[in-house]
Parts: sequence; C-alpha cells; structure tokens
Amino acid sequence: MAQALGEDLVQPPELQDDSSSLGSDSELSGPGPYRQADRYGFIGGSSAEPGPGQPPADLIRQREMKWVEMTSHWEKTMSRRYKKVKMQCRKGIPSALRARCWPLLCGAHVCQKNSPGTYQELAEAPGDPQWMETIGRDLHRQFPLHEMFVSPQGHGQQGLLQVLKAYTLYRPEQGYCQAQGPVAAVLLMHLPPEEAFWCLVQICEVYLPGYYGPHMEAVRLDAEVFMALLRRLLPHVHKHLQQVGVGPLLYLPEWFLCLFARSLPFPTVLRVWDAFLSEGAKVLFRVGLTLVRLALGTAEQRGACPGLLETLGALRAIPAAQLQEEAFMSQVHSVVLSERDLQREIKAQLAQLPDSVPGPPPRPQVRLAGAQAIFEAQQLAGARRGAKPEVPRIVVQPPEEPRPPRRKPQTRGKTFHGLLTRARGPPIEGPPRPQRGSTSFLDTRF
Repeated sequence: MAQALGEDLVQPPELQDDSSSLGSDSELSGPGPYRQADRYGFIGGSSAEPGPGQPPADLIRQREMKWVEMTSHWEKTMSRRYKKVKMQCRKGIPSALRARCWPLLCGAHVCQKNSPGTYQELAEAPGDPQWMETIGRDLHRQFPLHEMFVSPQGHGQQGLLQVLKAYTLYRPEQGYCQAQGPVAAVLLMHLPPEEAFWCLVQICEVYLPGYYGPHMEAVRLDAEVFMALLRRLLPHVHKHLQQVGVGPLLYLPEWFLCLFARSLPFPTVLRVWDAFLSEGAKVLFRVGLTLVRLALGTAEQRGACPGLLETLGALRAIPAAQLQEEAFMSQVHSVVLSERDLQREIKAQLAQLPDSVPGPPPRPQVRLAGAQAIFEAQQLAGARRGAKPEVPRIVVQPPEEPRPPRRKPQTRGKTFHGLLTRARGPPIEGPPRPQRGSTSFLDTRF
C-alpha cells in the first residue's frame, strides 16, 4: 500500500498536454470566435486527433467488438463474467459505445422499463418556479465551450433544463443541487434525454445516495472517511493539511459531487466515469487520493504551500500533463483500496459522528458497490415481483400400521353361483354343509 501511494511522483516525460476541455470550471459568458471542435465536441480543443498517449485504432476496434459481444449477452456477462466487464471499463469504453454501456452498467434500462412514460410526463409538466429559476441560472455554466451547450436555445441547454426539471418533480423532497448540472451535462453528451435522466436517477439514488439532498449528509461522512484514509496512506500530506487548516470540505465536495467533471481533462473524466459506474464509490476515493498525492506528495511541494490559500491552489492547479488518462488511471487503479476496506472505514467513522449534526443520519448501507451489486439487486427485485413466494410448511405423516398380506381366495371346488351367493347375500343359516365327497353333482344339497 505504501508502494502504491508513495512519496515519489512518477512523471513520464513522453506525456503531452491535452488541454481539451478542462471544461465547465471556467465561468466564461460565451466562447470566442468559432474554431473547430475536437473529437469530444469542445470548441478549440487540442484533441481533434488521438495523441501519443492514445491506444492505436486497431486496439480501439478490438475493444469495441468486445463490448458489442458483452452487451449482446448482458445478463450472462454480468452473472458469470463480471471481471471481464471490470477490466474492460478500466481499459476504457470506446466513445461510440458509451451510449450503450453506461445505461447497462448503472441499471438505468431497468428503471426506464419499469416506469414507462414517466419521463415524458415529467418533461411536459410545469416545474416548481423556485427550482426552475435556479436551474435557469446554471445552464450556461455547464461546459460553456462545448458545442452542445453554446446556445441558450440549443438542444443541449434545453435538454439539460428538461432533465434537471424532471428530477425535481421526480424527487420533490430533494429538489435540485447545483452539482447535478455537470453530471447531467456529461450524460447528455452521450445519451438521449430520457436515458440520461434515468442514469442521473441511478447515480443520485443508488451510487451516491445522500449526496444531492438538502443536507448532503453522505458527503460529510465521506469527507471524514477520506481524511481517515489519507492519514493512513499519506501521513505526511495529512499532517500538512492539518497544519495549514485545509479540511476536506474545502475541496472534496467539488470532486465527489461533480464526479471530477470540473477537475480533470475530459478524456480522463470519461475513464473515471467508466470505472465509477463499474466499481462504485471506491473509485472516487482512489482518484481523490491520487490527486492529493500528485499535488502535495513531495516535501518540496508541501514546502511551497505554507498556508491555506497556497495549498488549495496546489490542489486545483495540478499540471495537465500529469492528468492524462492512461498514466493517471494506472496510478488510480494502483491504489490498494478494496470495498471491504472502504466499508470498514465507513463503519468506524459513522460511529464517531456527533449526534448534534443537523439533518438525517447518513445511510451508507443503501449505497451499492457498482454495476455487479446493482445487477444482483435488480435481479432479486424482479424475481420477487414475478412470483409470490410460498410459505414453507412442515408436514409430518404418521407411520402406517402394518397390514397382513392379502391372501388369494380359495375358489377351487366351488361353483360360481355359490361364490356370488356368499358375496352378495346374507350368511346361510342351518346345519353345516356336508363335505363334498364322491357323490354326484345331483345329490349335492344347497
């Protein structure tokens, strides 16, 4: 573990800067003069062609064919070969297949199937004026340099408005959280509005429950968990953050709530999302620990940040060359943090939370650990809806009494008429019948 998160930074010299879409973190009022969009749709981006860190085209085609095969037999793949799905997500889902894979990974297709027509009704219904005003102010802030969200009347901003409004009507007790805007925008770049809505529902309610509600109780708990992991894995960085007064709530909510959509280059964001939808929330902790190590991992870096502002600036200004998808994701997956480790730390921090914290208590037990757990939960729920379970009963049969063996009736020397008479009529009274001897049939008395 210490080797996975050591103090030395590895900076491959061959990595090139990919400034395509450091994205919606810029609060620009609009784009400059029109320039050609890159392969992700960002105007003026520098990734119109695959860079040196990108896999070759034939390898991308092989991955596409593998994904087509797995999605064509999804239930069999998830139930028997989930490890292959996880490895393919770690390698990266090709852009042409994310519209097909993301709903399957997060189970949004099951929600959509079980609620036919719900999104259309919500999209056509009038929204709450309070939330509609807030959503309207945030639309132009989501990836303002992306060709989908440039125009206020374009299909990008209008689709984002419908998706966010639909969620406020679908869950009126939670309403709208500003961090849902970047998440829904990334989904709309790859999915139609209805599927993007159901993926947003799954992220808010299955992957990260308690993140986007009015109290954000799960974010506070995960902040304490992150600091505990940081103290165990990077003790020198943890000590520095404590000395300068940088708590996790000063930088972690933007990372976790937005799923790093505002903090990483867009190609790396997509790779993080692939792994997150496959393996669950532990990927967010791995990415966060990697970013902290890249920003403050060496003594020279910590010495250059003597105060709070300098430390926060270092966390937000990691050089883009260190955030390229291939090298960065290899470091993320090298962080030794299993689901069991995460659940153990969550349980420990949950026991230490003070009772005076406002809002409902966090419920980490409702958070599912990625695509496999969601698939199994949906399969179990479908089985329960399909057939009424029978109550088992224990039936004890009394032992049967032994019966004597049935003997074959003796009919030798008896007439058929006599047998019928004895079987049907009353018993014959009178003197006993003489035994049949050598007398003839005519002398026999009945």
